[in-house]
Amino acid sequence: MNLTINGHHLEVTPAIREYVTTKLSRVLRRFDNVIDTQVILSVEHPRHKAEITMRLPGKDIHCESIEENLYAAIDLVIDKLDRQVVKHKTKLQDHAHEPLKRQEASAV
Repeated sequence: MNLTINGHHLEVTPAIREYVTTKLSRVLRRFDNVIDTQVILSVEHPRHKAEITMRLPGKDIHCESIEENLYAAIDLVIDKLDRQVVKHKTKLQDHAHEPLKRQEASAV
């Protein structure tokens, strides 16, 4: 998985990079088929914006959040991304079992 962290009007310090990487590891534990992830952090005083675009096989997930604190914006966007990844994974699992149900119904 490729991880790109960019800052607009903001210098991405090693502390911010480590914080984002640590938070993203929670999402990556749930779903390991991630192609690449792009994180964009920006500052428009007094608001801080965090955006994440995660490319998965067959789907791109995009989340963004705006807060007064950069770390709060990162936390919020990671929570949104986590929910969307869980939803996507659930849909994949449901569709994977769907043909089996059709076979059982046609056999009866």
